[in-house]
Amino acid sequence: QLRQLFGSAVPAFPPKFYLAMTKSMADERRLQLEQYLQNVTLNSNITNSDVFIGFFRKLQQDTFKIQTQRAFLDVHLADGSNIRIDIQTSDTAERILEVASCKVGLPRELIKYFSLFFFQDDDDGVLSVVKKVADFELPYVSLQSMKELHCKLGIRKWYMDPSLDTLLMDCATSLNLLYMQAVQEVKKNWIKPTEGQMRELEFLQKNANKAKFLELIQKMQFYGYVRLDPCICDYPEEGCSADIYVGNNEINCCIKLPSKQTKEVSFKINRLRSWQVTFLGAAKDGEDDTLELRFEYNDSDKWQWIILYTKQ
Repeated sequence: QLRQLFGSAVPAFPPKFYLAMTKSMADERRLQLEQYLQNVTLNSNITNSDVFIGFFRKLQQDTFKIQTQRAFLDVHLADGSNIRIDIQTSDTAERILEVASCKVGLPRELIKYFSLFFFQDDDDGVLSVVKKVADFELPYVSLQSMKELHCKLGIRKWYMDPSLDTLLMDCATSLNLLYMQAVQEVKKNWIKPTEGQMRELEFLQKNANKAKFLELIQKMQFYGYVRLDPCICDYPEEGCSADIYVGNNEINCCIKLPSKQTKEVSFKINRLRSWQVTFLGAAKDGEDDTLELRFEYNDSDKWQWIILYTKQ
């Protein structure tokens, strides 16, 4: 099936090759396929093709034994409200985003600035964005497979350059979506206003001045960034914990060293040469599955691999 989908880029091996593989050979083969599929999904010509979408739709439904049938799906907004839409269980994220956007009144030409995300919004006030939903992914199926994570499906903006806000502020619906997300991120401590800035924001929020609220918040630290849950990294030494913000062409890390000191580091995207994601599974019984993100970074004219361990 892979060869039919992707052509000769996936090598064919005779059946006896698989019988002769050792565990290490099988692990290496699995890793190569993981990395190949990650690279494939970066090519929009492939991911938008009917063959690719059909292949992954069947794969998702077969894996979790979910047949195509009518269902209802709740799509959440950043203010805590949700819209319920009538779907087929085999509908892709692209289709569901179009339907949800139509329901809230977002013009078709602005849909590309938003995306669906799986997120957790805990009672203790922590907001965790687990992942962006791929266009070819089946959100209904994914939610069934992640029941133990108690994830919700929501709409969030999908760009990390705050200057793009100006393209969306002439439309009342997109302005409202940006405003709701900004208010949520202040409440969840993703954004770092000063005390004076916080008072101004509260005044503008009280008076429902959404445009001025967004104009002010664009000047604040970490606006437009995605905040990751605290995770483990190997920089500048192994076993460090880090608070990570991604946006504005940087990966900003506030690293807690084993010595209890903190170190703030900004990894600039234009100095990053390559990256890999590897699924490690659960670290211990009962813990969330762990992903290893490693990226090759030019630090003082020397290339080195930086590794982050995260569930996101």
